[in-house]
Amino acid sequence: MTRATPALAAAALSLGACGFQSIPSADNAVAAAWAEVQNQYQRRADLVPNLVETVKGAAAHEKDTLEAVMAARARATQIQLTANDLTEANLKKFDEAQAGLRSALGRLLAVAESYPQIKANENFRDLQVQLEGTENRIAVARRRYIDEVRTFNDLVTVPPTSWTNSLMYHKQPRAQFTATAAGAEQPPKVNFK
Repeated sequence: MTRATPALAAAALSLGACGFQSIPSADNAVAAAWAEVQNQYQRRADLVPNLVETVKGAAAHEKDTLEAVMAARARATQIQLTANDLTEANLKKFDEAQAGLRSALGRLLAVAESYPQIKANENFRDLQVQLEGTENRIAVARRRYIDEVRTFNDLVTVPPTSWTNSLMYHKQPRAQFTATAAGAEQPPKVNFK
């Protein structure tokens, strides 16, 4: 019995060191981080109708802009991905839909700048602050997701934990967010002429 105790302890240590528990834990962390990304995008989508209604009351002739925002919101909320659906192609589709909404919201806010009565509207100001805060939350959630995916990908691709993955789990590295805006890799040029 005393010989079995050290052998059992050695087996437990080797299982812990080889990724037996860390790979599923990291997989769960990726899923949780992705859920938070989706949560923040949903928060933004939920703010859009209120923002549109506030602008609509003061700038009814900006119908095209308002309709574009609602159409972009509809496209953005149609794409639902689970943590298991996170391939490069699916992430690109998701990010493109979100970029469309972000662009439409930018046009809506530009319209609002042209109307002093909208800018003075307390509801609009509150919604604009909430939208700005949500954009910051999205950036934080995406950063956390990127960190969790990096950790997971290291576990499934770097020995010795990758050996456990090859033998037991067969998990593939997860896709990361990439810059989807044209020219995102270049710094913006500022010219004050």
